Amino acid sequence: MEGQRFVRFELHGAIRHGRVNGTEGNTTVEVLDGDPARDGVRQAGRTVPLDDVRLLSPVQPGKIVAMGRNYADHIAEMGMGAPAVPRLFFKPPSAVIGPGEPIRYPAQSRQVEYEAELAVVIGRTTRGVPASAALSHVFGYTCGNDVTARDIQKADGQPSWAKAFDTFCPLGPWITTGLDPADLEIRCHVNGVLRQHARTSQFLTPVADLIAYISAAVTLDPGDIILTGTPAGVGPFLPGDTVEVSVTGIGTLSNPVVPGTQ
Repeated sequence: MEGQRFVRFELHGAIRHGRVNGTEGNTTVEVLDGDPARDGVRQAGRTVPLDDVRLLSPVQPGKIVAMGRNYADHIAEMGMGAPAVPRLFFKPPSAVIGPGEPIRYPAQSRQVEYEAELAVVIGRTTRGVPASAALSHVFGYTCGNDVTARDIQKADGQPSWAKAFDTFCPLGPWITTGLDPADLEIRCHVNGVLRQHARTSQFLTPVADLIAYISAAVTLDPGDIILTGTPAGVGPFLPGDTVEVSVTGIGTLSNPVVPGTQ
Protein backbone atom coordinates (compact mmCIF):
# COMPACT_ATOMS: atom_id res chain seq x y z
CA MET A 1 0.00 0.00 0.00
CA GLU A 2 1.48 3.36 -1.03
CA GLY A 3 1.18 6.84 0.41
CA GLN A 4 -0.56 5.80 3.62
CA ARG A 5 0.07 6.04 7.35
CA PHE A 6 -0.06 3.04 9.66
CA VAL A 7 -0.14 3.15 13.45
CA ARG A 8 -0.04 0.84 16.41
CA PHE A 9 -2.24 2.03 19.25
CA GLU A 10 -3.99 1.25 22.51
CA LEU A 11 -7.74 1.66 22.89
CA HIS A 12 -9.69 0.51 25.96
CA GLY A 13 -6.77 -1.65 27.07
CA ALA A 14 -6.39 -3.46 23.74
CA ILE A 15 -3.42 -2.99 21.41
CA ARG A 16 -4.27 -2.87 17.71
CA HIS A 17 -2.90 -1.71 14.37
CA GLY A 18 -4.65 0.81 12.16
CA ARG A 19 -4.52 3.00 9.09
CA VAL A 20 -4.81 6.77 9.54
CA ASN A 21 -7.35 8.50 7.28
CA GLY A 22 -8.58 12.05 6.90
CA THR A 23 -7.01 15.42 7.49
CA GLU A 24 -6.04 17.47 10.54
CA GLY A 25 -9.10 18.14 12.66
CA ASN A 26 -11.00 15.20 11.17
CA THR A 27 -8.58 12.29 11.44
CA THR A 28 -9.68 8.73 12.06
CA VAL A 29 -8.01 5.35 12.49
CA GLU A 30 -9.31 2.40 10.52
CA VAL A 31 -8.74 -0.66 12.70
CA LEU A 32 -6.84 -3.50 11.02
CA ASP A 33 -6.50 -7.22 11.71
CA GLY A 34 -2.85 -7.99 12.38
CA ASP A 35 0.34 -6.07 11.81
CA PRO A 36 0.35 -4.61 8.27
CA ALA A 37 4.15 -4.80 7.99
CA ARG A 38 4.03 -8.54 8.66
CA ASP A 39 0.52 -9.67 7.72
CA GLY A 40 -0.53 -7.27 4.99
CA VAL A 41 -3.36 -4.75 5.25
CA ARG A 42 -6.51 -6.51 6.45
CA GLN A 43 -9.48 -4.34 7.33
CA ALA A 44 -11.41 -5.05 10.51
CA GLY A 45 -14.39 -2.89 9.58
CA ARG A 46 -14.20 -0.40 12.45
CA THR A 47 -13.12 3.24 12.60
CA VAL A 48 -12.29 5.37 15.66
CA PRO A 49 -11.20 9.00 16.04
CA LEU A 50 -7.44 9.41 16.23
CA ASP A 51 -7.81 11.56 19.34
CA ASP A 52 -9.43 8.62 21.15
CA VAL A 53 -6.41 6.33 20.90
CA ARG A 54 -2.97 6.31 22.52
CA LEU A 55 -0.29 5.93 19.88
CA LEU A 56 2.44 3.38 20.54
CA SER A 57 5.61 2.60 18.65
CA PRO A 58 4.23 1.83 15.17
CA VAL A 59 6.13 -1.46 15.02
CA GLN A 60 7.63 -4.00 17.41
CA PRO A 61 10.88 -4.92 15.67
CA GLY A 62 12.54 -8.28 16.08
CA LYS A 63 15.87 -6.51 15.62
CA ILE A 64 17.17 -3.00 15.08
CA VAL A 65 20.23 -2.59 12.87
CA ALA A 66 21.74 0.88 13.09
CA MET A 67 24.42 2.67 11.08
CA GLY A 68 26.94 5.10 12.46
CA ARG A 69 28.87 7.77 10.58
CA ASN A 70 26.54 8.11 7.58
CA TYR A 71 26.90 11.92 7.31
CA ALA A 72 30.24 13.61 6.60
CA ASP A 73 29.38 16.59 8.82
CA HIS A 74 28.60 14.35 11.80
CA ILE A 75 31.85 12.45 11.28
CA ALA A 76 33.70 15.77 11.35
CA GLU A 77 32.02 17.02 14.52
CA MET A 78 32.83 13.75 16.29
CA GLY A 79 36.47 13.93 15.21
CA MET A 80 36.31 10.50 13.59
CA GLY A 81 37.24 9.09 10.21
CA ALA A 82 34.84 8.02 7.49
CA PRO A 83 34.35 4.24 7.52
CA ALA A 84 35.47 2.25 4.49
CA VAL A 85 32.28 0.16 4.76
CA PRO A 86 29.02 0.81 6.67
CA ARG A 87 29.65 0.84 10.42
CA LEU A 88 26.84 -1.15 11.98
CA PHE A 89 25.63 -1.96 15.48
CA PHE A 90 22.45 -3.35 17.04
CA LYS A 91 19.99 -1.81 19.45
CA PRO A 92 17.77 -4.15 21.49
CA PRO A 93 13.99 -4.19 20.91
CA SER A 94 13.60 -3.41 24.63
CA ALA A 95 14.88 0.12 23.89
CA VAL A 96 11.83 0.94 21.74
CA ILE A 97 9.22 3.44 22.90
CA GLY A 98 6.50 5.31 21.02
CA PRO A 99 5.43 8.92 20.57
CA GLY A 100 4.81 10.80 23.79
CA GLU A 101 6.47 8.14 25.92
CA PRO A 102 9.26 9.40 28.19
CA ILE A 103 12.96 8.89 27.55
CA ARG A 104 14.38 7.90 30.92
CA TYR A 105 17.70 9.54 31.75
CA PRO A 106 19.78 6.74 33.32
CA ALA A 107 21.70 7.26 36.53
CA GLN A 108 24.76 5.62 34.93
CA SER A 109 25.28 8.55 32.54
CA ARG A 110 25.98 12.26 32.79
CA GLN A 111 25.78 12.99 29.04
CA VAL A 112 22.78 11.60 27.16
CA GLU A 113 22.30 12.89 23.61
CA TYR A 114 19.65 12.89 20.86
CA GLU A 115 20.30 11.58 17.34
CA ALA A 116 17.53 12.26 14.79
CA GLU A 117 17.30 9.61 12.08
CA LEU A 118 15.19 8.17 9.28
CA ALA A 119 14.03 4.68 10.30
CA VAL A 120 13.36 2.05 7.63
CA VAL A 121 10.68 -0.59 8.32
CA ILE A 122 11.25 -3.87 6.50
CA GLY A 123 8.17 -5.45 4.88
CA ARG A 124 9.51 -8.65 3.28
CA THR A 125 12.00 -11.30 4.31
CA THR A 126 15.27 -9.94 2.95
CA ARG A 127 18.44 -11.97 2.42
CA GLY A 128 21.11 -11.24 -0.16
CA VAL A 129 19.05 -8.63 -1.99
CA PRO A 130 20.89 -6.37 -4.47
CA ALA A 131 20.64 -2.61 -4.07
CA SER A 132 18.62 -2.42 -7.30
CA ALA A 133 15.80 -4.41 -5.66
CA ALA A 134 16.26 -3.40 -2.02
CA LEU A 135 13.58 -0.71 -1.77
CA SER A 136 10.90 -3.20 -2.85
CA HIS A 137 11.55 -4.95 0.48
CA VAL A 138 10.68 -1.82 2.48
CA PHE A 139 7.21 -1.51 4.01
CA GLY A 140 7.63 2.15 4.95
CA TYR A 141 9.50 4.74 6.96
CA THR A 142 9.18 6.37 10.35
CA CYS A 143 11.06 8.84 12.57
CA GLY A 144 13.72 7.49 14.89
CA ASN A 145 15.85 8.83 17.72
CA ASP A 146 19.05 6.89 18.38
CA VAL A 147 19.46 8.09 21.97
CA THR A 148 23.04 7.67 23.19
CA ALA A 149 24.83 7.87 26.53
CA ARG A 150 27.82 9.65 24.99
CA ASP A 151 30.07 9.50 28.03
CA ILE A 152 29.65 5.72 28.19
CA GLN A 153 30.33 5.43 24.46
CA LYS A 154 33.53 7.44 24.82
CA ALA A 155 34.63 5.40 27.83
CA ASP A 156 34.37 1.97 26.20
CA GLY A 157 35.02 2.96 22.59
CA GLN A 158 32.04 1.19 21.03
CA PRO A 159 28.39 2.19 20.63
CA SER A 160 26.26 -0.82 21.50
CA TRP A 161 26.01 -0.55 25.28
CA ALA A 162 25.74 3.25 25.26
CA LYS A 163 22.76 3.04 22.91
CA ALA A 164 21.03 0.01 24.44
CA PHE A 165 19.33 1.44 27.54
CA ASP A 166 15.58 1.06 27.92
CA THR A 167 13.72 3.94 26.19
CA PHE A 168 16.76 4.76 23.98
CA CYS A 169 14.95 4.05 20.69
CA PRO A 170 11.86 6.25 20.23
CA LEU A 171 9.98 5.47 16.98
CA GLY A 172 6.89 7.06 15.43
CA PRO A 173 4.46 8.61 15.25
CA TRP A 174 3.48 6.23 12.42
CA ILE A 175 4.84 4.40 9.41
CA THR A 176 4.43 6.21 6.09
CA THR A 177 4.49 4.12 2.92
CA GLY A 178 5.31 5.17 -0.63
CA LEU A 179 8.11 7.59 0.23
CA ASP A 180 11.27 8.00 -1.82
CA PRO A 181 14.08 8.02 0.79
CA ALA A 182 16.58 9.70 -1.54
CA ASP A 183 16.08 13.32 -0.39
CA LEU A 184 13.98 13.67 2.76
CA GLU A 185 14.47 16.53 5.21
CA ILE A 186 15.33 15.63 8.81
CA ARG A 187 15.09 18.01 11.72
CA CYS A 188 15.56 17.74 15.48
CA HIS A 189 14.28 20.30 18.00
CA VAL A 190 14.92 20.34 21.75
CA ASN A 191 12.44 22.52 23.64
CA GLY A 192 11.49 24.11 20.31
CA VAL A 193 15.07 25.05 19.38
CA LEU A 194 16.42 23.59 16.12
CA ARG A 195 19.47 21.40 16.80
CA GLN A 196 19.80 19.23 13.68
CA HIS A 197 18.83 19.89 10.06
CA ALA A 198 19.90 17.75 7.09
CA ARG A 199 18.67 15.78 4.09
CA THR A 200 18.97 12.09 3.34
CA SER A 201 20.62 13.02 0.04
CA GLN A 202 23.70 13.63 2.22
CA PHE A 203 23.92 9.94 3.21
CA LEU A 204 27.30 8.40 2.52
CA THR A 205 25.50 5.06 2.12
CA PRO A 206 21.98 5.44 0.65
CA VAL A 207 19.10 3.34 1.97
CA ALA A 208 19.12 0.78 -0.87
CA ASP A 209 22.87 0.18 -0.56
CA LEU A 210 22.56 -0.11 3.21
CA ILE A 211 19.84 -2.78 2.93
CA ALA A 212 21.95 -4.69 0.40
CA TYR A 213 25.03 -4.55 2.65
CA ILE A 214 23.15 -5.72 5.76
CA SER A 215 21.18 -8.46 4.01
CA ALA A 216 24.35 -9.97 2.57
CA ALA A 217 25.08 -11.19 6.10
CA VAL A 218 21.91 -10.88 8.17
CA THR A 219 18.37 -11.89 7.24
CA LEU A 220 15.99 -8.99 7.74
CA ASP A 221 12.45 -9.96 8.70
CA PRO A 222 9.19 -8.03 8.29
CA GLY A 223 8.95 -5.46 11.05
CA ASP A 224 12.70 -5.13 11.53
CA ILE A 225 14.09 -1.58 11.73
CA ILE A 226 17.15 -0.03 10.11
CA LEU A 227 18.34 3.26 11.59
CA THR A 228 20.19 5.13 8.87
CA GLY A 229 22.51 7.47 10.78
CA THR A 230 22.33 10.97 12.22
CA PRO A 231 23.59 14.33 10.88
CA ALA A 232 25.68 16.98 12.60
CA GLY A 233 24.30 18.84 15.59
CA VAL A 234 24.05 16.03 18.13
CA GLY A 235 24.08 17.24 21.68
CA PRO A 236 22.87 16.66 25.22
CA PHE A 237 19.43 16.92 26.75
CA LEU A 238 18.28 16.79 30.37
CA PRO A 239 15.25 15.69 32.36
CA GLY A 240 12.48 18.19 31.75
CA ASP A 241 13.39 18.65 28.08
CA THR A 242 11.26 17.62 25.10
CA VAL A 243 12.95 16.17 22.01
CA GLU A 244 11.23 16.27 18.61
CA VAL A 245 12.37 14.45 15.46
CA SER A 246 10.69 15.41 12.17
CA VAL A 247 11.01 13.84 8.72
CA THR A 248 9.44 15.13 5.52
CA GLY A 249 6.37 13.14 4.54
CA ILE A 250 6.14 11.39 7.91
CA GLY A 251 5.56 13.88 10.70
CA THR A 252 7.00 14.59 14.14
CA LEU A 253 8.03 12.21 16.91
CA SER A 254 7.96 13.95 20.29
CA ASN A 255 9.24 12.55 23.58
CA PRO A 256 9.69 14.14 27.02
CA VAL A 257 12.79 13.37 29.07
CA VAL A 258 12.42 12.23 32.68
CA PRO A 259 14.86 11.07 35.37
CA GLY A 260 15.59 7.36 35.37
CA THR A 261 14.61 5.16 38.28
CA GLN A 262 18.03 3.60 38.77
